[in-house]
Order: sequence, then structure tokens, then C-alpha cells
Amino acid sequence: MFGAGKEVVDVELMAKLSNDTELKKVTEGETTEISSFQALCALMWRCVTRARNLEKGKTTTLRMAVNVRQRSEPKLGDCYFGNAIQSIVTVAAVGDVVSMDLGWCAEQVHKSVKAFSSDTVRRNVENWEREPKCFELGNHDGATVQMGSSPRFPMYDNDFGWGRPLAMRSGGANKFDGKLSAFPGRYGGGSTDLEVVLAPDTMARLESDPEFMIYLCGE
Repeated sequence: MFGAGKEVVDVELMAKLSNDTELKKVTEGETTEISSFQALCALMWRCVTRARNLEKGKTTTLRMAVNVRQRSEPKLGDCYFGNAIQSIVTVAAVGDVVSMDLGWCAEQVHKSVKAFSSDTVRRNVENWEREPKCFELGNHDGATVQMGSSPRFPMYDNDFGWGRPLAMRSGGANKFDGKLSAFPGRYGGGSTDLEVVLAPDTMARLESDPEFMIYLCGE
């Protein structure tokens, strides 16, 4: 479990751990606003891909769970009870992800999020109705990173009579190499806790990655 607090947010340029802070990247005269969570996903995608030592020509994928309640037209009501989650997919060559800068990776993620419209939601539903199947979790090609959960869900506000929780763990279900889970930081201030599941050798290289450690420790 990795965590970072508000002191990191104040220091680091990307300010990626603050829910309300946006990264602005100027490309060809246009300003693209990239959310801090998109930047965080891009950072993990880039660092994990580099730690895996994959061939540069291989394709790597970042999957992000997305709530489609507000993306649907008409929007799903507050009383809707059911599964309203789909997956946003960003694909790129390993060589590009590890050689381009973090801003480039974040921009690819932002483009995928922006393109995920109501039409996309409807098309995914129609495809499932035409050919129903269960989504199979896992890292079948060895190059997938999947971000789940949400830093917006107030997990630390759940008090079962024992006081405020000291830590959050999601258990052993649905765990595989490349599975990331984001939770709001215990101390608030826009911080985010990440639960990261990786193969032992990949984890060791990630913990030695200079870029990753800069953003983790703020040094």
C-alpha cells in the first residue's frame, strides 16, 4: 500500500493527488485540462510498464473503472439500483509509454476519458445484449494495468462503533498482477492511498524507480 499526503501535493508540479487540482498541458496551441486522478493513473501506468521490462514494440493497456450514471443520456436516476460501471481503455506502445514524458501519457488517458460518451455507454450495452459475456479480470498479456475503486468514496467515514479506521484493505478477491485500487487518504486534504498488486520482481523494480519515488515521497 502506497500513500501520499497533502505535503506532497504542495511540493509536486503535477499536483496529481488533489481531487480539485487540474494539470494543464498546452498542445498545438490548445489547452487540455487533465484531472489529477488521470495524471495519477498515467504515472502508475508509466512506472509499472517500465518496471515490467517489456519489449518496446509490445502494446500496453490501461483500464479504468468508470461510473456511467452521469455519462448516460438520459442520466440514470439516484434510485437506480444495479451495475453502472464500464471500463475506459487506453492503449499505447510500451516504447512510447516509457520514453515519452508523463504529460504525454496523461494526455492519452485524458483523450480516452473524454471520448467515453453516452454513445459509448449505449454501444457497450448493445454489444453485451447481442453477445452476453462476463468480464474476465486479469492481466492475460502481461502488459495490462487496471485501476479500480475510487478516491471519492468516503471509506474512512465508515464507523462501526470502533472509531475511525486506521487503514483500508480490499481483501484478496479480484487480485492479479497489475491491479491497482485507489482510496481517499486517511488524513484527507485531497490525498490518495493506492493498493498495488504486482509480481515480486516488478514490485522491487517499481520501488527503485526514481520517478515513482519522487512522486511518492516528494523528494
